[in-house]
Amino acid sequence: MKELLTFIAQNLVDTPEEVKVTEREEHGETVFEVRVADSDMGKIIGRQGRIVKEIRILMRSVAQRQGKKVSVEIMD
Repeated sequence: MKELLTFIAQNLVDTPEEVKVTEREEHGETVFEVRVADSDMGKIIGRQGRIVKEIRILMRSVAQRQGKKVSVEIMD
């Protein structure tokens, strides 16, 4: 799932080499932290947070099929 999230983020931004996705466990849930260049923050979040909302929905759907819980955080 980390690879999927990395792929999505890299294809949304102008500087894909600066995309960093880290994974950690918290309260039985996998938390993905996404870091992008400051100039790409708007592209990953989207207008009124729509893009990041859709990314979260997609990742939860994939996780649910695997019987897991995930969340996605955009770090600045």
